[in-house]
Amino acid sequence: MPSKRKKDDPFVVKPEKPKYRKLKGFSYQLEWTEDSFISGEQDKESMRLTFDFERLKLIGGFVFLVLLLVLGRTFYLQVIKGDYYSTMAKGNRIRIKDIEPQRGIIYDNEGKPLVRNMANFVLYYSPGDMPKEKEDRDRLIEKISRILEDKKVEKKMKEKIRKINLYSPEAYQPLIASDNLVYEKALKLFLKSKEMPGIILANKSRRKYLNEFSINTPEEGEIREKAESFSHILGYIGKISPEELKGKSDNYSPIDYIGKSGVEHSWEKVLKGVKGRKRVEVDALGKEKRVISKEPAENGADIFLNIDADFQVKAERILKKHLKEKELNKASLVALDPRNGRVLALVSLPAFDNNIFSRGFFGKEFEELFSREDKSLFNRAIKGEYPSGSTIKPVMGAAALQEGIISENTTINSVGGIKINQWFFPDWLAGGHGRTDIRKAIAQSVNTFFYYIGGGYKDFQGLGLERILEYNRLFGLGELTGIDLPSEGDGFLPSRE
Repeated sequence: MPSKRKKDDPFVVKPEKPKYRKLKGFSYQLEWTEDSFISGEQDKESMRLTFDFERLKLIGGFVFLVLLLVLGRTFYLQVIKGDYYSTMAKGNRIRIKDIEPQRGIIYDNEGKPLVRNMANFVLYYSPGDMPKEKEDRDRLIEKISRILEDKKVEKKMKEKIRKINLYSPEAYQPLIASDNLVYEKALKLFLKSKEMPGIILANKSRRKYLNEFSINTPEEGEIREKAESFSHILGYIGKISPEELKGKSDNYSPIDYIGKSGVEHSWEKVLKGVKGRKRVEVDALGKEKRVISKEPAENGADIFLNIDADFQVKAERILKKHLKEKELNKASLVALDPRNGRVLALVSLPAFDNNIFSRGFFGKEFEELFSREDKSLFNRAIKGEYPSGSTIKPVMGAAALQEGIISENTTINSVGGIKINQWFFPDWLAGGHGRTDIRKAIAQSVNTFFYYIGGGYKDFQGLGLERILEYNRLFGLGELTGIDLPSEGDGFLPSRE
């Protein structure tokens, strides 16, 4: 637009008529001019005031501070914490996995196997590899529960994951979802698990306890006889508990089995073996892609018991027969080799089938076993504490000989018992055994003879209470025998009080 200033304004350039230059065939304008405006000093001042340089400094300082913070944080993450996060990143890519050893086999004294290792499909999960979003994770768990047809698995998995920080190293510890899976369900899970992050199907081993044997009997010849009394000797294995895991070395993990009772418990370290290790590379779903290095496992050692399996089966058979005749159901029997003290048979009735622990059981089956009035889980042969009965007689005889109370030729007339004031202490044979020395007294278990040498009678001076107790202790009564079975009872010796 033309300027509206006065015509005499010195900053107005006056237009002149345009000059044309003619060329051959056409002409063009040499220059064009129009009013131009050149600002004065007042306008320049106004322009400077509109652009605030102080504010620019403030913005620049803020930007510098932000850049400084970003650079500082980058330095902290890359340099100071670099090794830590590098290790974590590798941990998400490279894992150390256990190689399970085979558990040792238990044999009787003739080399007959009493247990066997069987295949066991186990489903376990790594919470840290599962979806971090709760809805996605719950859908995955529900899918597993549908395949297993077991709502308890869903509930158990959700409860355990709720207690775990999914961003901690603990989240990558494997946990058992279900074990002893039937083949059909295991196959379904195997095919689906490739698309299930953090879900792993493994083949571990479980125990099969062999409690049925062939024996020869006089009346029936060779027969197959089941002897559940082996359950008290062998015990059983079960899933390791959090409390048991705390006190164990790195040879155990939350998905391991451990001896809970019997020989399985006492000889756990020998039977267990030593785990191997392998470093594997995993994908984003936590699935194994390749093995980087491997250290093989050491299988558990086999052990041989002094128990004679045939003798054990026959002893249980005979004991059951006598219990049935007397309409009883509780008893124990221990057979020792007198030459060396080896236990050849150890029977406690009633017994139980330890295979139910190996395969896992819940609900009514569990409640029924633990609430039985006959306490079939109680090993009466080593935990029960009973009056000594006639087994104390050799101890009394040895004490009386040692103390000079009797000699090998001393005889006492057994007439059927002794009477002290209003009490009568009988012999087991009516009328007594007649003249009896120490050999006959032990051979025929003559009560009267031991009444004499123990407490004395009339003019005969016996051992007395203090010396009886002293020799009982010397023979190990009232103390643990040291048998390699857990929870042995130590017995009881009465005092004068």
